[in-house]
Amino acid sequence: MFNLVDEKDKYLIVCKSLKGLSDLTLKAYKIDLKQFCDFMNQRNCFDKNELNAYINMLHKQYKPKSAKRKIACVKAFYRYMEIEDIIDSNPFHKIILKYKEPLELPRTIPLNCVQEMLTYAYKQHSIAVTKYQKEVTLRNIVVLELLFSTGMRVSEISQLKSANINFGDNTIRIFGKGSKERIMCITDILCNTIRNYLTVRSYKLDYLFVNRIGNRLSEQSIRYMVNDYANVVGAPLHITPHMFRHTFATELHNEDVDIRYIQQFLGHSSISTTQIYTHISTNKTREILESKHPRNKMDLSF
Repeated sequence: MFNLVDEKDKYLIVCKSLKGLSDLTLKAYKIDLKQFCDFMNQRNCFDKNELNAYINMLHKQYKPKSAKRKIACVKAFYRYMEIEDIIDSNPFHKIILKYKEPLELPRTIPLNCVQEMLTYAYKQHSIAVTKYQKEVTLRNIVVLELLFSTGMRVSEISQLKSANINFGDNTIRIFGKGSKERIMCITDILCNTIRNYLTVRSYKLDYLFVNRIGNRLSEQSIRYMVNDYANVVGAPLHITPHMFRHTFATELHNEDVDIRYIQQFLGHSSISTTQIYTHISTNKTREILESKHPRNKMDLSF
């Protein structure tokens, strides 16, 4: 009989060395598989019935999206054990997985709120007195501008390196999930702002964004910064860095940008992932009905 925990540890090594998964994905896999092993180690076998019990438990304790991710992780683990002949048969072949995820439209930021946050960021930089204040406020400006103008994930912002900026053609080389690479264009103004930030940085690291002790600016630090700025301007909702990504994609779609371009900008492997942004905003709906609906062309005066 194989040891499930040992096989789990071997599988995680394979995921890191051969699959090239990101640190965040590996962290999620590690948590999900530990949870699965803890559950299974309380049982005497790893057959279809026990696996079904685990899947049912996940659906009871987690939201559909989280449960789906955890099940997919375990399914990939079983697939690995099947290929490596660690298990004689894969119980997932006899299980019908049905996911009923509720349709949730992406949460976006009102454009006036984005403008107020950027205005506040620039004002803070203009009144900064010390060298450290000027550096931090300029860094925060670049982070906010990149979030809004490129739709980058917060992890991509945090992991961005100075060498990924091409000042010759105003582009950024972004390494997304699964080490997928994409190129984004940025404006001359943003390029100059990034160049100015690089000249005032106290620490010269490979990473573009640095914290006060000279380490890479973490994803959590970016979340705190965005939340602080949102609170200062009195944002009507809780704002996260990922909402800038949703806003970026939604506003491009509202401006009739082809969904295939948006897919490329966001770095999605599948167009089905991007199609969540094909919903139409209230303002766009109103504009269409006012300009296109035949009722508005009827003159009923008498």
